[in-house]
Amino acid sequence: MSSLDMDRYADLFLDEMNEQLQMMDNELLQIEKNGVSETGIQNLFRAAHTLKGSAAAMGYEDVKTLTHEMEQVLDEIRHGRLDMNGQIIEVLFACLDHLQTVHDNLRAGDNTPVPIDNLVSRLRQTLNHAQDQPVERKEHDWRINIAIASSCEMKLARAYLIVHQLSEHARIVQCVPSPDQALDDAEYEHISIACRTSLTEKEIEQLLRSMMDVDQVEIAKADPPPSAPPSSEAGPNREKSAGGEPPAAKTRRKSVSSIRMNVEHLEQMMNLVGELVINQTRINQVQKNLQRKFQSDADVAELGAVSDQVNRVVADLQESMMKARMLPIEHLFNRFPRMVRDLSQNLNKEVELILEGYETELDRTLIEEIGDPLIHLIRNALDHGIESPEERIRKGKPAKGRLMIKAVHEDNQVVITVEDDGAGIDADKIRKSAVRKGLLTAEEAARLTDQDAIQLIFEAGFSTASEVSEISGRGVGMDIVRNDIERLNGLIDIRTKPGEGTQFIIRLPLTLAIITGLLVRIGEQTFILPMSNVAEILRIDAAEIQTVRGEEVIMNRDRVIPLVRLHERLRIETPPSARKKLPIVIVGSAEKRIALLVDDLIGNQDIVIKSLGSFLGKIDYISGATILGDGKVAPILEISDVFKYTGSIRP
Repeated sequence: MSSLDMDRYADLFLDEMNEQLQMMDNELLQIEKNGVSETGIQNLFRAAHTLKGSAAAMGYEDVKTLTHEMEQVLDEIRHGRLDMNGQIIEVLFACLDHLQTVHDNLRAGDNTPVPIDNLVSRLRQTLNHAQDQPVERKEHDWRINIAIASSCEMKLARAYLIVHQLSEHARIVQCVPSPDQALDDAEYEHISIACRTSLTEKEIEQLLRSMMDVDQVEIAKADPPPSAPPSSEAGPNREKSAGGEPPAAKTRRKSVSSIRMNVEHLEQMMNLVGELVINQTRINQVQKNLQRKFQSDADVAELGAVSDQVNRVVADLQESMMKARMLPIEHLFNRFPRMVRDLSQNLNKEVELILEGYETELDRTLIEEIGDPLIHLIRNALDHGIESPEERIRKGKPAKGRLMIKAVHEDNQVVITVEDDGAGIDADKIRKSAVRKGLLTAEEAARLTDQDAIQLIFEAGFSTASEVSEISGRGVGMDIVRNDIERLNGLIDIRTKPGEGTQFIIRLPLTLAIITGLLVRIGEQTFILPMSNVAEILRIDAAEIQTVRGEEVIMNRDRVIPLVRLHERLRIETPPSARKKLPIVIVGSAEKRIALLVDDLIGNQDIVIKSLGSFLGKIDYISGATILGDGKVAPILEISDVFKYTGSIRP
């Protein structure tokens, strides 16, 4: 198809390839777990067949070769000439891993070939057990009418792939309209093909319906093909039905309900919406200033009405843009079944994975960023949380362990829970390890509550594992997990019972682009506290501030909470205040709480997060900045740094 610039379709191919690989991975897992099903084998064959055709059209010969060999094996299985067994499942998994590596390399712009000879050899060896005796069959002439799904985003490319795949089994005599003419995409919603082949009607339909986006197929015997070459009949108006349209065009056309969008375009649109939010805040501020000066002016009143209307429009636009950035967390969860399966086999453990909340939506950036912390928690649960089958039986537990990962919406947050029914975390073991490592004295460790002791696993380098495995060590790297989550303005908490299991609870904001912030004043400077970190706001008497072991604290709900005077921490001069009531903001990280003393509470509003950029780099206590309604820049406080540089007060 010389007139078609295939580079335009590279992203579409990679998206489709990733979807097909994920689907095949899930189908293989289901077959391994529940046994072979006709539907599962058919889905695998269809995906391999689709990938082969797409790869051939794009010129990726290694992908085409490997998927062709996979297709051959699956074809033997679906026709009952080869039994699906553990050996075949393993080699198919290996092929999927290889194809995923190729996909990731292509996505990164790396076209370096990855050897496939070993995999091709293993696939061909499995065919030695198949009894395939080819028989000469008579060729027939067929007329095939195909309706491509209206939701298909590039019907021309799909029509080309359909014709290309069919040509491997038949001699194409005529196609109306012809993909070689590269007409408007809508012209290819229905195509009519005349061909000669030895395939039966059922085999033709099975072949076509195994392809992506084929909505309808009509097959009928035809007269012998015309003598004119195919290209002379390829125009969209060469062959008409009695009604003046190609035969397959009688089906009512439907409008496209969705489109694919480049992520960079989506990010640019989000940035523009952010600028609108900032400038709308400034317009509101100007309108309020003018209203104070000219209360009875009609133009000022009109400006207020217009400002309110623009507020509503910008709010609706912001909400729509946020929804456009949202993805079901299924895109993340789909990675876990295969990982749990492989790790369980490696550890000789039996584990049942339960996933809940597939439909829960989260900002695409957060889905990408939260993957690594979740993978670490899963590895921890499998390696050092869930016991071996023998040990579980000795404890009176089922031999098969249980790992549950659940996602739900709560208010303006997403809560992700990773829970196992394993050995749990022993607080006494934590205390002893902390003393042995010199993190605490024996007296300090003895004063720790069980919950405070368990929180020590988030300290850098802390571990209770007797030996460090290649998979994980419970506690090794947990400080990185916490830091990654807090960098996303999230919180992580632990609940555990020795002998019964452990639960990690992660709370994340729905998005990182625009958040709700609490505006506070420190000296003459306005700062932003992310509302996701704010646990409580209160005012106290100065006399309520106490000192424990040299550190200032307050009592709140029978709990000792360290006090941080932000003007001292940020080195901002603040004149003495004669106020009796001091404004306090209590912020949280997991179960920890810190009371922040500020000079004034201004209020909360939606803010657009702006990066400090590489020129400034990382600044302690500051995670970014925003632009306020008066045009001034307000730094956003990094709550994790406040905790990091604050001594721990233990009750």
